[in-house]
Amino acid sequence: MLAYFLPPVLLLFQTDPFLAQRDRMVRDHIEARGIRNQEVLAAMRSTPRHQFVPDEWRADAYADRALPIGFRQTISQPYVVALMTELLEPRKELRVLEIGTGSGYQAAVLAALVRHVYTIEIVPELARMVSERLRSMGYRNITARQGDGYEGWREQAPFDRVILTAAPREIPTALLDQLKPGGKLVAPVGDSPMNQELVVVDKGLDGRIHRRPVIPIAFVPMVKSQTR
Repeated sequence: MLAYFLPPVLLLFQTDPFLAQRDRMVRDHIEARGIRNQEVLAAMRSTPRHQFVPDEWRADAYADRALPIGFRQTISQPYVVALMTELLEPRKELRVLEIGTGSGYQAAVLAALVRHVYTIEIVPELARMVSERLRSMGYRNITARQGDGYEGWREQAPFDRVILTAAPREIPTALLDQLKPGGKLVAPVGDSPMNQELVVVDKGLDGRIHRRPVIPIAFVPMVKSQTR
């Protein structure tokens, strides 16, 4: 039987002074807006979002809005994190590729729900910072690296699930190729924050791609490496 790692930070959440704020966040901003997956709700309650935001924004960590994390990047609002996680249909045996590590918060939420998260961040300074953060918090089922998300992670492919936390104009072919037949991809897609939609892509067992829109959304653009 597979054993799944629960980070020490989550084992101690009962004594966390932010616990009441997380409960209120989940009740008022996530569950009340239609998120029903109980495992996703539990992951949102237990993941300490305040540890993924800069100190100057810690008082707002459990407000339902995106917050700046430096490097022209943001941590997504909690409802969007929960929605994308639920749409991904996570299960304990799955391997997930995340494009756009950012603060590491989405990866941490997923780590409570899946076997392993492989996550790529294009900004070198942010990639180093978040790798140190996740390691110091005890996450051992997250592997993070700096790289170009447009290329995916061929060495670890194929993946059961793929999630993008930055918006490309179109979903990169490499990511669709690295998604297993029967797999699912969730991403914001569009050429500007004013013209994006959250989409779910299902890859059939025959390799055919089925795409459906969910809601209008606004994410930072997904950028390519300047060395490409």
